[in-house]
Amino acid sequence: MELHRGRLIDHIQLVVKELAASRRFYEAIFQVLNIPINDGPADFFWADEFVVSTADSPAAQGQATVRNHLAFQCRDRAMVAAFHKAGLANGDKDNGAPGERPYHPGYYAAFLLDPDGNNIEAVFHGEAKRSASSVKLTF
Repeated sequence: MELHRGRLIDHIQLVVKELAASRRFYEAIFQVLNIPINDGPADFFWADEFVVSTADSPAAQGQATVRNHLAFQCRDRAMVAAFHKAGLANGDKDNGAPGERPYHPGYYAAFLLDPDGNNIEAVFHGEAKRSASSVKLTF
């Protein structure tokens, strides 16, 4: 088994009202971001360290999570634009067209609202150099 992890977050779980609607949203954007989705039992699906479940899932404690902001890293501006285009083509809500943002030089992002109102961002940090693409864990 092999896992790839980022710098700070080990995993995130969103609890959603309608799993099928969320699945359609995340499949559309993750296809563009080259992130495979994995099936869990009937009450959740996951992609890398990101889990989406129903309120009935034992880990959810019965409450939907709403109004979160999650940002997914992109390899270039074209991937950010493709994320936004795929979301809009899927009928999702625009929350900020692709463009530069003032957070730091080269910060290029786009935003969509998922079916539960979470602000989902795709971001490219410009021509910065990475020390590694991910941390690789092998078991």
